[in-house]
Amino acid sequence: MQKKIVLDYAKAHIDVTDNVQITLDNVFIVWFCKTLQNWKALVSTTLPDGMYYEVTYNGDKKEVYLDAYKKFENRKIDEFPY
Repeated sequence: MQKKIVLDYAKAHIDVTDNVQITLDNVFIVWFCKTLQNWKALVSTTLPDGMYYEVTYNGDKKEVYLDAYKKFENRKIDEFPY
């Protein structure tokens, strides 16, 4: 279910001029956690768009939420104070 949610979102937001196709084979779950009736999945795709997705299920309300993020930077911190 998590992969399908991200697939549908990605398909809806792909620029048509990029001429890119995406299937469930291009979507993967990076991390998944379930606690009681709730769960969260961190999901990504093989698209070179830098997008990152969180799919969250609130079991109390029986609602699913999608958060879509774009990675801007990954840098090494040389002086970690802890």
